[in-house]
Amino acid sequence: MKKLKVVYLWLIRFLSILNIWKPSNKVIYLMSFDNNLDFIKQLAQKTPNRFHLIVLYRPETEAAATELAAFGIETHEFNDGIKFVFDFVPLLMGARVIFCDNYYAFLGGLVHPKKMKIIQIWHANGAIKKFGWEDPTTEERSKSDKKRFQDVYDHFDEYIVASEAMGNVFQHSYHESVEKMQLLGYPRSDQYLDKQWQVSARERIYRAAPELREHRVILYAPTYRPDKSFKLPVGLGAALSADQNAIVVVKLHPVLRNRENAMRQIGNPRIKFYHELATSELLAVADTLVTDYSSVAFDFSLLPNAKSLIFFMFDLERYRLDPGVQGDFLDWLPTKPVTTVDELKREIRARKPTSFEQFNKHWNTYNDGQATHRCLDRYLNLLK
Repeated sequence: MKKLKVVYLWLIRFLSILNIWKPSNKVIYLMSFDNNLDFIKQLAQKTPNRFHLIVLYRPETEAAATELAAFGIETHEFNDGIKFVFDFVPLLMGARVIFCDNYYAFLGGLVHPKKMKIIQIWHANGAIKKFGWEDPTTEERSKSDKKRFQDVYDHFDEYIVASEAMGNVFQHSYHESVEKMQLLGYPRSDQYLDKQWQVSARERIYRAAPELREHRVILYAPTYRPDKSFKLPVGLGAALSADQNAIVVVKLHPVLRNRENAMRQIGNPRIKFYHELATSELLAVADTLVTDYSSVAFDFSLLPNAKSLIFFMFDLERYRLDPGVQGDFLDWLPTKPVTTVDELKREIRARKPTSFEQFNKHWNTYNDGQATHRCLDRYLNLLK
């Protein structure tokens, strides 16, 4: 497997060299998350005519890509493989600017000419869990693996961040310099501070789920876990529905939906599963968010309807080992995490309001509703 990865990256490098003299007339956005569509649309509208915006997207963001295509943006699905090497590496080598919303392993083999700028726009406002060099399991990897990881990190010319705290995370997680951190705010955060978006998001949710309108809404949205043995704790459904006047909306990652069965079997009509509704819009009607290590907490804290935030970390000790938790997380979480269903039940019933002021100062420092404007201003200047 390692030999195949080496050969694959060598092929990417070879095709890169063959296409290194291609005219730099493209702006490319690599999309594996669907939470930055407004930024991409505005980028398309304001990109100078002599440049062409193309979105390369992972299969899981097909619905978002369809929306962008309907807006008139050229989109192409991509997966790693030989087809990617021959179809898309030449395309990438014609880019003046490449935006990335995630870690993309193929970058480690891509030749990076000085005329090209690769921007990491990331997919979260902050980080509770560790990644990159901070992930405890990274130390167990081979020297060749570690070199490949750092080759990818070093390809990023700049990192768009919303706070010094997130800049510090990238500096430690990716071994990158502070000079690469651009304190611009995340464009994706602007919607949460836009009153028009808040109203329209609520209206869309209430049309689809009118029963949520007159109740306290408790949204349970834990982070994705790749572990196939992962199980939700016994009694979770009863704890989440401890407030008799509330409706509980369970929003698990699509990969984990089969874990919903235990709560469905309770037969509690106040526990709802709306797979068709976006988590970002459900946040706009939630009074209480129950999560764990997910970045959804950083989004929720920006909304005016956010009354309380509960961190239910029932597997904290295991999670500290893999993938790891930021060492100072207890210093800046707005509420102390709970680890048992009994503690969760008490917190649900208590309805204690959460103060987000210090939390937002720490993580959402530059998320002020103008992040899209600042990012477009900076990166469109590269195209002049």
